[in-house]
Amino acid sequence: MAGTPFDLQLLNFCAALLLLLSFAMLAQRRIVTLVNLLAVQGTVLLVATLLLAWRTGEHHLYLSAALTLALKVVFLPWILHRLIRRLRVYWDTEPLLNISGTMLIGLLVVVFAFGLAQPISALASTATRNAIGIAVAVILLSFVTMITRRKAMSQVVGFLSMENGLFFGAMSATYGMPMIIEFGVALDVLVAVLVLGIFFFQIREQFDSLDLHHLESLKERR
Repeated sequence: MAGTPFDLQLLNFCAALLLLLSFAMLAQRRIVTLVNLLAVQGTVLLVATLLLAWRTGEHHLYLSAALTLALKVVFLPWILHRLIRRLRVYWDTEPLLNISGTMLIGLLVVVFAFGLAQPISALASTATRNAIGIAVAVILLSFVTMITRRKAMSQVVGFLSMENGLFFGAMSATYGMPMIIEFGVALDVLVAVLVLGIFFFQIREQFDSLDLHHLESLKERR
């Protein structure tokens, strides 16, 4: 680390923070805190994007940073907090696995992610290629968060965190995606959250709960 440029050290620090935040989200049951952690994750992603833009001189990354600030730091956490207040869903129910078991699976997932990303890192020519393993780990940890939760809101937060991992992985491997693709992905995420918001209200009206196991009982009735 002594010979590593300071800006690259900061990028590695941001990558480590993203991984720690993914573990914090994995262990968190309070949905309000989960959304706050998602906003912090978006802020770290914003800082990493700005650092990478300054280091590489890739001007499109500044536009990516502005999109990250508007969508992932401000708008999506705001709309999720509004949904939480309207639906009065503040806590997730007991997860499918206890916290200790979930964290153990998370550690195994990280080891698997670094092994999976090693060939990709070897092919990449970017200065941030060492962070590709962390990006893959964030994606897989977000997926674990989704499959171990019962509340629809928690699963949506896991989905958005997965998208953050994909964005960070694209930055680490290729210095970001073309802007048209980034705008398309951002629009897809925005539409998905709005549609899921309507879906939440429909579930709440039918079952007076956002626990997705009620959908299984609906399927059995059919």
